[in-house]
Amino acid sequence: MFDSLSDKLQGIFKNLRGFGKLSEKNVADALREVRLALLEADVNYKVAKDFIERTKQRALGQEVLTSITPGQQIIKIVHDELVTLMGGETPGAAVATPSGNWMMVGLHGCGKTTTSGKLAKLLAKQGRKPLLVACDVHRPAAIDQLETLGQQVGIPVFSLRGESDVVRIAKQATAFAQSQNRDVVIFDTAGRLQIDKALVQELVRMRDALTPQEILLVADAATGQEAVNIVEHFDKALNITGIVLTKLDGDARGGAALSMRAVTGKPIRFAGVGEKLDDLELFQGERMAGRILGMGDVVSLVEKAQDAFDMKKAEELQEKIADQSLNLEDFLSQLQQLKKLGPLENLLGMLPGMGKMPDLSGGESQLKRVEAVIQSMTPTERRRPEILNAGRRTRIAKGSGTSVAEVNDVLKQFNAMKKMMQEMGKMQKAMTRKGGLPKMRLGR
Repeated sequence: MFDSLSDKLQGIFKNLRGFGKLSEKNVADALREVRLALLEADVNYKVAKDFIERTKQRALGQEVLTSITPGQQIIKIVHDELVTLMGGETPGAAVATPSGNWMMVGLHGCGKTTTSGKLAKLLAKQGRKPLLVACDVHRPAAIDQLETLGQQVGIPVFSLRGESDVVRIAKQATAFAQSQNRDVVIFDTAGRLQIDKALVQELVRMRDALTPQEILLVADAATGQEAVNIVEHFDKALNITGIVLTKLDGDARGGAALSMRAVTGKPIRFAGVGEKLDDLELFQGERMAGRILGMGDVVSLVEKAQDAFDMKKAEELQEKIADQSLNLEDFLSQLQQLKKLGPLENLLGMLPGMGKMPDLSGGESQLKRVEAVIQSMTPTERRRPEILNAGRRTRIAKGSGTSVAEVNDVLKQFNAMKKMMQEMGKMQKAMTRKGGLPKMRLGR
């Protein structure tokens, strides 16, 4: 989402790094470019103005002009101000009481129902026992959609088909949750194409009946500045406790995400970063600022890896490296676990300096071809790749829809990986014998 803003800011700072010493004119010129970049990214005018003013006061102070690395110091100041703008270093989901009733509100089409399912799955992974409640009685397919999502994430769904009074549904759902020892009740409410009196009255009645711990507004980040206006309207009517930004993986300019916290004072708690049910993250201003400025987000990458990689398989792989018995089944297993982390371009965006790589769609298709080649082999061939003669390779190429040359390339890649991992294993043993390093462990 922040690609355009990220490109422009990184270009501005690249020029600043070329100066051995900065003058007030250098700083003013750079911040003027930063201001234009923010406005072009759809950041609220007043928010952009205040941001530049705060940054300018710090940048023209002694800490920059007398710094040994003035360009880098300005980048740090802009980074710190971006973090502050988006809510500080505390994770957006630092909820005082992560239990009780949670109302999900928002306009029609913002992704409320899907986000409710994602949120239930995320809370379940944190050890909570959520219950989903279908309170959208106006959209015919809303109950069906929530029940389908509940089945997919393994979370029970409470619904009363034919009942039109949302307060009655909410009260019965609360009683059901208590009887089933469910500690978080997520209410998926109705939306409208625009905010109207009937919608507000319905939501206010629900709020008064439930006294929810959280009222989370689901806002589509792709709607730009209109999203900020929507947040303000809902906040005035309901006094929301936080925001869930959806479609942060899209190609919108991203200004709404930078403006909401400053304009409303309400924290962005979660961010939807994809279509899969795992693609909901705690929103953390520090990590997002690092990604915008090309500093990466290695912590998020490590957390993704910890969730995706199987520790038992990692330990088995380590043992195979030690006794030099790696085979193509191990290679395939690693590829399949890598795919769980998500698209390659998203992963590289989390690595410092790697966010602006060229189009990686070819890399994704290459992974699929490698997987197809290995899956076209027999179990024996995967375990003993040395038996793959010309005839077998021709059969595998036909079965995978590739060429013999591509089959040969896969085998070369596997042998190169095997050799590299064996060398790493030897080095590890040598270091362990010398007492220089403890034995490495793969996985968590």
